[in-house]
Amino acid sequence: MEAVAEGLWGLADYHENKGEIGKAVKCLEAICQSHVSFLPIVEIKTRLRISTLLLKHTHNVNHAKSHLERSQLLLKAIPSCFELKCRTFSLLSQCYHLVGAIPPQKLILYKALDLTSSASQDVAVKLWSCNFNSQLANAFIIEGDYQSSISALQSGYVCATEISYPDLQMFFATAILHVHLMQWDDENSVLRSISQCDRVWESIDPNRRGQCLGLLFYNELLHIFYRLRICDYKNAAHHVDNLDAAMKADMQKMQEIQQLSSELDALNQSLSRPDLPSRERSALAGRQIKLQQRLRSLEDSSLTGKEFLEPSYFGNARQAWGDKLVLAPSPMDGEWLPKSAVYALVDLMVVILGRPKGLFKEYALLKLGITDGVREVDLQHSAIWMAGVYLMLLMQFLENKVAVELTRSGFVEAQEALVQMKNWFIRFPTILQACESMIEMLRGQYAHSVGCYSEAAFHYVEAAKITESKSMQAMCHAYAAVSYFCIGDAESSSQVQISSAYSFMQAIDLIGPVYQMKDTINGVREEASLHFAYGLLLMRQQDFQEARNRLAKGLQIAHNHMGNLQLVSQYLTILGNLALALHDTVQAREILRSSLTLAKKLYDIPTQIWALSVLTALYQQLGDRGNEMENDEYRRKKLDELQKRLADAYSSIHHIELISKVKLEVQQFHELDIKRAMANQSMSVNLDIPESIGLSTPLPVQSSSRLVDLDGGRRGKRKI
Repeated sequence: MEAVAEGLWGLADYHENKGEIGKAVKCLEAICQSHVSFLPIVEIKTRLRISTLLLKHTHNVNHAKSHLERSQLLLKAIPSCFELKCRTFSLLSQCYHLVGAIPPQKLILYKALDLTSSASQDVAVKLWSCNFNSQLANAFIIEGDYQSSISALQSGYVCATEISYPDLQMFFATAILHVHLMQWDDENSVLRSISQCDRVWESIDPNRRGQCLGLLFYNELLHIFYRLRICDYKNAAHHVDNLDAAMKADMQKMQEIQQLSSELDALNQSLSRPDLPSRERSALAGRQIKLQQRLRSLEDSSLTGKEFLEPSYFGNARQAWGDKLVLAPSPMDGEWLPKSAVYALVDLMVVILGRPKGLFKEYALLKLGITDGVREVDLQHSAIWMAGVYLMLLMQFLENKVAVELTRSGFVEAQEALVQMKNWFIRFPTILQACESMIEMLRGQYAHSVGCYSEAAFHYVEAAKITESKSMQAMCHAYAAVSYFCIGDAESSSQVQISSAYSFMQAIDLIGPVYQMKDTINGVREEASLHFAYGLLLMRQQDFQEARNRLAKGLQIAHNHMGNLQLVSQYLTILGNLALALHDTVQAREILRSSLTLAKKLYDIPTQIWALSVLTALYQQLGDRGNEMENDEYRRKKLDELQKRLADAYSSIHHIELISKVKLEVQQFHELDIKRAMANQSMSVNLDIPESIGLSTPLPVQSSSRLVDLDGGRRGKRKI
């Protein structure tokens, strides 16, 4: 009977190589369903093979799980077969993970770890222990148990250290850093994890590092997330440059591999001709050897493998090997995200740091079944996690598009991107739950940018109500306060003056308490925004000197820590206006000229108009009629350009929809639908990607009404 099994295994391999997965599975199931009994070991291997095919090529997770559970029962009666038992545990854990059954997953992993602890402690056993600890850490993360996750990862790190495997040590070190970034309850712990990652990475042989592309991307991205979290954009830039260079080199290599493979296929086809002349055959054979050698050298330059039994448990198992950025060796073979998602993240980091490039490839969503009209409850359960990853990346790109378009007064384009975000959220409210506050924030940003200050304040306050992040709430209150300051500035009727007084009190109620507790809020971005809003409050109270001190401190933060030229330009403008109010005309002129130069460089029309307005007032005060007229003429030209863009925005069908004082309405799904969508909580995995939060105003009636883009080029930060 073993010969029959060998034959059916071979036939299954033949069908799989031809892409006929259904036929391959039928060949293997013939062994399991046979009336003639096979040896238990044959049935176990066959069921493992079926499970692997199902997990790799289909969404039939439950069928795979059934085969694995049967294999586990058969293995209980066999005292040996350590490798098969470990493979069964590993695959079964993945199945439980995919169906959202976390308690059974943890139970099976505890059994697996008991098995490894009782076996001889050789390298293979340690590697399997690393595998199980990694999966266990992932399960704890889904439950929000960060400390237990870190403990499991530390156990894996110890195993990797015991077998002197620096690649594997680096895998666990970066994973621990990832969890600390997600939890973020102690910045010192984050710093220790970063130091550990740096130390382990340096311990890897330089030639070996080039083969660990997955670890390179993972480590560099986590470093970037940390730098962006603390708004250290200057030190984040070189990490982005490293990733950009590595991505381009890998894309070039993969393109060369594809070209060489195509040429080799054509050459092999030519060599198969029986009538090929011997001289030509000899020349082609020589070329064939060279192509094969070049292909091997390219493929060996990366940490990859070809055919392992179990698929990756990080994200989507159905990835061609060329689409993987492998993090760890067999038997782990894991990836954090598919290569296309990692490359999308690299593009996103470039966008955040002010160098726009790249587009989000929505075909990745189409492959997951996300087409027009599809909602989250319509998705295959095993696709929810990866759908969440790609949807969150898409929202990140759209958010940055809104920010970039508003910065350059592209109001209609910003509307379109914001409406897309809104529509995606309505269709996938559970997966994109973390984006609700962000969308409200951006609605406020849009409303303020087009001069609808009351509506802007409403959306900022709503955004603060939705989020649980103290830093985000502080940002929302600061922005809302500035919007309230602006409400009475554009008009001067007595009724509006009454409204303005009320709005002023609203602003004080928002910014006062938050500013008092600013020392308890982490982040230089938050500190800069609070200084700005409080500086505006002091200006309204005619306390110009103290306002200047607060705003100067905010400018110092923006210049030294944030590297945001737009924010620097806007701080300079308001400080120039303050210098003018204090009759320091010499300093005012120098400051305002610097501000205008930066605003022109950044194509920031509102800030240009604002700076020109203050400069015109300065020249008027100095009696410099020539410069006054020249500045005012240029200001009117820019204002006409801005007003035309505003008119286009007001006439758009999306304008009222976005500014209206109405919260987003989401369809309430049936409770079972929600449970199905939320069963795999890793769909909201804490990528910890910074997001766009910024404000700008088009109408510089008075400097105190100018709401700066507090973080225009590198928008804010919230956990996802």
